[in-house]
Amino acid sequence: MEIENLTKEIRNYAFENNKKKTAEQVATSWYGDDLTYSGPGKTLFMILPTPGCSWALGDSGGCTMCSYVSDTTLEPISDKTVMDLFKEHLNRHPLKEDYENGEKIAIKLFASGSFLNPNELSLNCRREILKILANMDEIDEIIIESRPEYINEEVLDEIFSIIGDKLFEISIGLETSNDNTRTEKINKGFTLKDFEYSIKLISKLKSEKNYNLKSKAYIFIKPILLNEKEAIDEAIETARYCVEIGVDRLSFCPATIHGKTLIERLWRNGSYQPPWIWSTIEVINTVRENLEIPALLDTSGFGSRRGPYNCKKCNKDLKHLIIKSNLNQSIIDYDCECKINWVSDVKYSNMNYSKTFNKHLPLY
Repeated sequence: MEIENLTKEIRNYAFENNKKKTAEQVATSWYGDDLTYSGPGKTLFMILPTPGCSWALGDSGGCTMCSYVSDTTLEPISDKTVMDLFKEHLNRHPLKEDYENGEKIAIKLFASGSFLNPNELSLNCRREILKILANMDEIDEIIIESRPEYINEEVLDEIFSIIGDKLFEISIGLETSNDNTRTEKINKGFTLKDFEYSIKLISKLKSEKNYNLKSKAYIFIKPILLNEKEAIDEAIETARYCVEIGVDRLSFCPATIHGKTLIERLWRNGSYQPPWIWSTIEVINTVRENLEIPALLDTSGFGSRRGPYNCKKCNKDLKHLIIKSNLNQSIIDYDCECKINWVSDVKYSNMNYSKTFNKHLPLY
């Protein structure tokens, strides 16, 4: 496919031009307010050092918007190094103090790929990490990410033999319920049937084995080659589909421009524009008004030249409102004079598929 040729070309360029990162440079963590399954609480977000996403490093070239190749070591990492960094970051944050003060605490483990793929995070590391978390009373929820092909009953049986009755959520980057968009515009490499199989398996194990198991779908807002209205409609339709098949939670990820990706190449050529912040609000408000499912909206890159953008008057206010609304699942009510431009863009988007404002054009 042409899209695979492009992503492989760009990935190979990244291999040649990236400065190699050490495991210490890749590993990071942050801690803050978040919505847990028990309600507003705290979450420790941790990025584990790995050699990189197998899908991105393989013959596919990876996804069109993803910069995981630039965010990993691209070299094998010893189990000792991974575990030392995990423990170091685990001890950086006041988990025990907050737990003693009544906070509900979750941990989200990101591996710049799939936590359940033993070629990315070794079985020894996975088991040791889960054993440590299983013995921490302060951790209520463990959230990981994985592609569908690594989710199976044998793996989940082993995980719950370690963690007992702790809540375990598997986040899957579905991106869209449209197979054509996922294949031809995102290059995701799996079908809707693959995703449905994983969700059905999770539901089966919850009911038959009483595992405290949850699923979350990442939904990407505005893949390449979609105009503003199509992006809004497809994100909302994907949310409806997820509710129908039994997904437990949603996380909307509006497009941002990451370096050495196909989406960046189109953006630099004036052929792509990240979504308006208004578009992301239209999506999240519609979902919260019409669907019974917790839904989060990521605000990474909001207000920057590489991310969702409205105008200088409202970017910051809306970002703060969205973050607050994620905790209480409220509707976002706000107005600004720039909204009329967004309405016009959505209304007439079928007439112009490559509308790009000067403020987003590269300066170099």
